[in-house]
Amino acid sequence: MSSLLYTLRAAARQWPLAAMAFLAASLLPAQDPAPRAPDLPVGCEDLKVPAGHVVSFHAYAIGFQVYRWNSTTNTWQFLRPEALLFANPGFSQPIGVHSVGPTWTSNSNSTVVGSFHAGRSVDPTAIAWLRLRAVDAYGPGPFASTTWIQRVNTAGGLAPGYVGQTGETV
Repeated sequence: MSSLLYTLRAAARQWPLAAMAFLAASLLPAQDPAPRAPDLPVGCEDLKVPAGHVVSFHAYAIGFQVYRWNSTTNTWQFLRPEALLFANPGFSQPIGVHSVGPTWTSNSNSTVVGSFHAGRSVDPTAIAWLRLRAVDAYGPGPFASTTWIQRVNTAGGLAPGYVGQTGETV
């Protein structure tokens, strides 16, 4: 993970990165004594988790949305996310990674894999806010009992606005 952290910090000096808040919800009691669901803007009610679920974990993320230019369709195609998860908004305590799947894995090797359930474009300059259903959750740690995931408060991460070269990846 240290090489990914080094790569992300080095790239941050050159390119805008996607940043977001990640929240895991479960039916189990929250680890935080005062769990708080995210504030959702009007029109994003479908991003709320179902009644009875509570926030069981909260993380901040910084990383990339990776895209490849498709010369057949003349569009950028989303390939995967590459991000580090942090315990605080200052991005100083790495606690896990976010990768293709979409998958989130903690430093303790608990993992949750999500499946799209709802999404809203809240900011035209950023990737959509999402609610995902956990389709697989396991391992020792905070993600093992996750049932829902909310990806909110995103910044950046959109596909490039220029025409790419065949096979170009950004």
